[in-house]
Amino acid sequence: MKRLLKFLKPPKQWRVPAFILLGAFCGLSLYAVIESKAVSYLSDDPKTCANCHVMTPQYTTWTNSSHREWATCNDCHVPQDNVLKKYAFKAKDGFGHASAFLLRNEPEVIRMKDAGVEVVQDNCIRCHQDQVTDAKLSSWVESHNDSRKDRKCWECHKEVPHGKVHSLSSTKYYGKIPMEHQKTLPDWLKKLVEENKEETKEEQKTEDNEQ
Repeated sequence: MKRLLKFLKPPKQWRVPAFILLGAFCGLSLYAVIESKAVSYLSDDPKTCANCHVMTPQYTTWTNSSHREWATCNDCHVPQDNVLKKYAFKAKDGFGHASAFLLRNEPEVIRMKDAGVEVVQDNCIRCHQDQVTDAKLSSWVESHNDSRKDRKCWECHKEVPHGKVHSLSSTKYYGKIPMEHQKTLPDWLKKLVEENKEETKEEQKTEDNEQ
């Protein structure tokens, strides 16, 4: 215990720099939590997924799908059989997504990892159990449940619920987030968007006058 206290208590000449570094670390961490709206990721609101602009096509295509009325992003992409498992999966997935976005390492085409594939398949079956299996057949047909669940649902239903859109470059107009979602944008980005709009208007006026 004494060794631990000695380790945690820096020498006198290092105390001021240590406290400064600790304060800077805590301040930056708090700023990151607030700026990234970290608390919002504890909810099941689909708009949270669009906090990161790279998810714009997925969010927008979902809003135009039949699943919008019945399932949120978490209903499909997060385990639902256990609360602890659900939030552990969200934390692991969220850390990976945030790291990729922070390092500008997100792929042009987003594809699910093996763990995500398994979760989505399980959730498809969970919601559509009656359509996937037949209670009467399962009582006398061997391996009925396994045979009916062996293929991935999206081998046939590949356009549900995100359509044919899979990348930012293919969603120039269709992939824009609806205006009601603009409240999730940070203030600096809203200001930049407005400034760009004003510049575009001025350029258009200049072009019209020259013509």
